[in-house]
Amino acid sequence: PALFMENARKGSIVSRANSIGSTSASSVPNTDDEDSDYHQEPYKESYKDRRRRAHTQAEQKRRDAIKKGYDDLQAIVPTCEQQDFFIGSQKLSKAIVLQKTIDYIQFLHKEKKKQEEEVSTLRKEVMALKIMKVNYEQIVKAHQDNPNEGKDPVSDEVKFNLFQGIMDSLFQSFNASISVTSFQELSACVFSWIEEHCKPQTLRDIVIGVLHQLKSQLY
Repeated sequence: PALFMENARKGSIVSRANSIGSTSASSVPNTDDEDSDYHQEPYKESYKDRRRRAHTQAEQKRRDAIKKGYDDLQAIVPTCEQQDFFIGSQKLSKAIVLQKTIDYIQFLHKEKKKQEEEVSTLRKEVMALKIMKVNYEQIVKAHQDNPNEGKDPVSDEVKFNLFQGIMDSLFQSFNASISVTSFQELSACVFSWIEEHCKPQTLRDIVIGVLHQLKSQLY
């Protein structure tokens, strides 16, 4: 009986062990099957992410365009290439680039205005020379048509009066325009007076006026 009881106890233990093993085996998940059936879904970009990415790209393009614009200004404006002594080799700031660009544009406007005034002055001088040319041609033609006219000799007194009348008229403008505080200022005023009061048209008007005055005195 003792042997029978011992065998029965051992059999019960083995039976329970087998039962536990089978239960544990059944509770373990079948990973092979699940791995074979599992499919990872692709990542879908949300509307918010797409909008953020588009905004970032647009902002980068805007910054690149602004940078290119400042680089072009710095390359075009000559004063931007000249580094100030207190800046040295440092890169010019955007504010300095803009200010130098404004100064250069204002300089170009002044130069353009100055050139336009010079062109206008030259056109007037050309017109005066054309008028003088026409007058000389008329005088030559009149002399050719009437070769005996005007052969009466002119006295030295008349020539002196003509010269004096021209010089007196010129001296009036000369005396009003010339400053003698210094030699440098005198030199500058002389050239300025010549350009302003000794133009061909001005001299022509002076000579015509003096000639009319002498003619009225002689005849």
